[in-house]
Amino acid sequence: MRWYHAAAITTGSVLGSGVLVLPALTAEVAGPASLLAWLLLAVLSFPLALLFARLAAKIPHAGGVLAYIAAALGSPLSKSAGWMLLLMYPIGVPIVAVIGADYAGSVVGLNHTEITLIAALILTSSVLLHVRGIELASWIQVIITVLIAAMLVIAIVAALPHVHWSNFRPFMPHGFASVGLAAVLTFWCFVGWEAAGSLTEEFVHPERDVPMGLAIAAILVSVLYLALAFVTIGTKVYGGHLSLAPLSALVGTGFGVVATKMTAILALLITFGTVHTNTASFSRMVFAQARDGHFPKRFASLHPKYGTPIGALMLLLALCALALLSYGLLHPSLAAFVKIVSVSDISIYCMCLTAALFVLTGTAVRSLAVLCLFVCAIVYCFSGWTALIPVGLLGAGWLFFRASRSR
Repeated sequence: MRWYHAAAITTGSVLGSGVLVLPALTAEVAGPASLLAWLLLAVLSFPLALLFARLAAKIPHAGGVLAYIAAALGSPLSKSAGWMLLLMYPIGVPIVAVIGADYAGSVVGLNHTEITLIAALILTSSVLLHVRGIELASWIQVIITVLIAAMLVIAIVAALPHVHWSNFRPFMPHGFASVGLAAVLTFWCFVGWEAAGSLTEEFVHPERDVPMGLAIAAILVSVLYLALAFVTIGTKVYGGHLSLAPLSALVGTGFGVVATKMTAILALLITFGTVHTNTASFSRMVFAQARDGHFPKRFASLHPKYGTPIGALMLLLALCALALLSYGLLHPSLAAFVKIVSVSDISIYCMCLTAALFVLTGTAVRSLAVLCLFVCAIVYCFSGWTALIPVGLLGAGWLFFRASRSR
């Protein structure tokens, strides 16, 4: 793979399903001041992208974030985090598929069963494409990323004439604490810089391609998110009856009745892109852990024809099937799961940034790691009781690790 694959993979991972609802949701939480949360995370994305690129070049291992943690903080913590990520996968990735399918379903009028089936189709098709090989999967990701970026730019430009400055007053109606809560929610939209790290073994020149791809992705994602948050507030397409499909309402300000079909297609493209990228990185992470003896060896099996991690991919497909079955039967709250996954991602980032302090060299790079770690820790403190979830998952991961070592 080349740098443009790294850019597409990272953009697809970061520019996820949160773009459909979070600009409106954060505006409801903090008002126009939610722009401060988006700006904070956009600025933070550049040093994060740089640090993960440096880590990927320094430790080109399919384990990705787990390899970084192991190199600096020790194997026990890395293995515990590995089990934690495996426990989080059936929550995080299927929920992304459900959010996108639910959004498209709310726009065109689908029932709960049809939404669940669409989510299952998204997940299954992504896994099957990855079975055929990373080259095909990565080119599909490039095409999808270009389509998503083009459609979002069109939507933003069409909405700009309808922006009114009066909608930015009062700027901070719910106090400064609301900006912190908005930042916790916004973090969901800025997770994914580590995605290309799990694929470094498959790049031609990882020391050049990964940093270049991440830099391009950081610029593209930051501009799109900030512009989308700005026009969402400026046109006031949030709150009340607009909370179900805010992006559809935003596109409707510029395109009218065409907005329904356009946002349904956009929602499915964004969702597939995110699921597709996460399937690639998670399957390589599981494969690497199984190859190194930390997960059962059957998950390290390769496809006899395509050489892809078929054991890991089938495990992920099974976990997704269980998650979607639970969703179809129990109707859980998606908002609660978004917050849980977001807080868990922040905890993984804190571990990786701590690892960067030990692994990377240079005063400037380490200073960036300290800055990013400080900001992530502050955002983590605003997560409330959900801050206990990563601690519990790490504890469960440690128990799994001890049990597997005993066997």
